[in-house]
Amino acid sequence: MTSTRDILDRHLKAFGECDIKGVLSDYGKDIVFFTANGPLKGVEAVRSMFETLIAEFRKPGASFTMERYFVQGEHGYILWNAETADNVYEMATDTFVVQDGKIVAQSYTARIRPKR
Repeated sequence: MTSTRDILDRHLKAFGECDIKGVLSDYGKDIVFFTANGPLKGVEAVRSMFETLIAEFRKPGASFTMERYFVQGEHGYILWNAETADNVYEMATDTFVVQDGKIVAQSYTARIRPKR
C-alpha cells in the first residue's frame, strides 16, 4: 500500500515539473477541493485551476520554498511560499486527506500579492 507521504511526494513532484496529467492523477474522481472561493468537486472541476497555476509557475523565474511538511496517518499539511513573474504567494497552505492511494479532500489558501 502506498503511504500518504508517497502520494504527496509524487503530487508535489508532478506540480514542480508542471505535469498537469501527473497532478490530476493523484486525485480521487470525487475529490472535494476547498478554496477561498468555495469548494470544487471532481477532477474536472480542479483541472482548470491547475492549468492556470501550472501556466503561471512554468514562466521563467518562478520559485517555490517548502516551509513545513507534515504527515499524520491519512492527513498531510504543507506550508509554503512562492514567487512567479505575476504573483508573490505568502503563507500558502494545503491540507490533504489521502485514502486508498488517492487525494480525496484538499484545502488551499494563500495570501497572493499581484506584482503588477
